[in-house]
Amino acid sequence: MFFFFISCEVMMKSQVVLLYVLIIMSEGSAKSLKPRRSVFFSDINLKLFKEPDFDGLSSLLVREDIGLLFIGARGKVITLGLDDITEKTSETNWTVSSEDKSQCQNKGKSIEECDNYIMMMHTLDDGRILVCGTRAFDPTCTHLIVDEGNVTMEDTTQSGRGKIPFDPKEKFASMMNGNTLYTAGSLNFLGTRMAFQKHAQNLIKNEDGFIWFFEPTIISMHMAEINKSSENNEDDNVFLFLIENGIEEPRNLRLSRVARVCKSDVGGMRMLRRKWTSFLKVRLDCPFGDIGSPSLVQDVFLLRDENNLTNSVFYATFILNPEPSSTCSQSAVCAYKLSDIRQVFRGNFMTETAYGTWVRFMGALPTPYPRSCINDEMRASGVKTSYDLPDSTLQFLKNHPLMEGAVTPLTGKPLLVRSMAQFSKIVVDKVTSLDGEQHNVMFISNSVVQQRHI
Repeated sequence: MFFFFISCEVMMKSQVVLLYVLIIMSEGSAKSLKPRRSVFFSDINLKLFKEPDFDGLSSLLVREDIGLLFIGARGKVITLGLDDITEKTSETNWTVSSEDKSQCQNKGKSIEECDNYIMMMHTLDDGRILVCGTRAFDPTCTHLIVDEGNVTMEDTTQSGRGKIPFDPKEKFASMMNGNTLYTAGSLNFLGTRMAFQKHAQNLIKNEDGFIWFFEPTIISMHMAEINKSSENNEDDNVFLFLIENGIEEPRNLRLSRVARVCKSDVGGMRMLRRKWTSFLKVRLDCPFGDIGSPSLVQDVFLLRDENNLTNSVFYATFILNPEPSSTCSQSAVCAYKLSDIRQVFRGNFMTETAYGTWVRFMGALPTPYPRSCINDEMRASGVKTSYDLPDSTLQFLKNHPLMEGAVTPLTGKPLLVRSMAQFSKIVVDKVTSLDGEQHNVMFISNSVVQQRHI
């Protein structure tokens, strides 16, 4: 194993600089996490796109089929050529009227917040792009049409409430599967109502109440196509990564979680009508730093194994101290096998006692209970959709979304730990070196705390 860091070490008045880290690692475990070589950012011949009055970068969409990179920003969507990102091929403006901006400011928001930030772009089956912007705290969606390289925006719009947040600074997650949109974020102007939703013919979302979501911070969402490698045709899984207050913790500590729902969940027939019937959540552990200081997940990337999906690996960045200027800041990268996550969801349930504490559920489980998503065995017993689940099962689901135990990293510890750093985004790729060996390459975005001595 070896590590290759691309870093930027420059004198700045600010305590935070941006560091891009590239780590190349083989499949084996590391004996040392110390990098063998560092390369200055300024020494790398990179292509750079520059444009005046371009700010508020808030979304990206790659369209390899037409060779374009779509960039959503403040009041506009631009496209760059994938062959040469210095080449701008189009610009589509989507601004806010002065009247709408004024109304937004009257509600206590700043002039910058009251612009239109393009927060989400997804490609539909017909080739159009669903695009949603905050539009002065009034989320709105429309479509982009691409015809022979020309990009135009439809005149018709639709409400984007529940699809993207009102606040351009709020974290949220979205994913498109076919023409079905999944989102997780706030539903209201104040950002106090949070929902994990499937925008299908009938909208499906989480049950209200803190035992399902307790002041969550949304991180990312991923589809695991279990059906492709399942021997019993189990339904695909959707995983949501988040941070929330731990209902099982006496001090409501902020904990990292992974939640799971089933792709084909349509809600219950009577109870949990238009609500998830497959929502389960479990703690996500990445042990490093001081004992008792929970690590907080920042980003997650799924590296799929095309030969066996259950061998796919989630790579996640974590921090201990969320304050970038903290001299106690530490960050780490942990990896989790998909099969290990699914195994935890087959474990024991937690239940709330009369005293408000959470303990292992020791009673009899209702039958049938989908610890897994619906599969051939359940279909044979008459449960072909979630409409077929009996009320006893749905009542149990409503009150027992939390699983016992935790998902632990592949190696039992982080792949990488760095002090005085704030890891954020991560992307992972599998490459073949000149000697024929395969390596996983991790690209990590990192804000480094610079200490100054006077």
